[in-house]
Amino acid sequence: MANIKQQIKRNLTNEKRRLLNASYKSSVRTAVKRVELAVKENKLDEAIVALNAANSKLDKGHAKGVFHKNFVNRNKANLAALVNTLS
Repeated sequence: MANIKQQIKRNLTNEKRRLLNASYKSSVRTAVKRVELAVKENKLDEAIVALNAANSKLDKGHAKGVFHKNFVNRNKANLAALVNTLS
């Protein structure tokens, strides 16, 4: 346990950010799964809507500093390729 007041405060903010980041990562994984499920069920319209939502969440995660830009770009490309198999 830290004895320095500034480090105690920093530990609290680190924990808050960790929880927010974990929550955001979970929501992105859910959005990606929705795209994959729609593709698996051959629902093109539903897959496109889910893809747009997933892309938005990935971009927002990169803007917030949760995800690296290469992670975001790789996931967006893979999901788009997956949806393109339907059309």
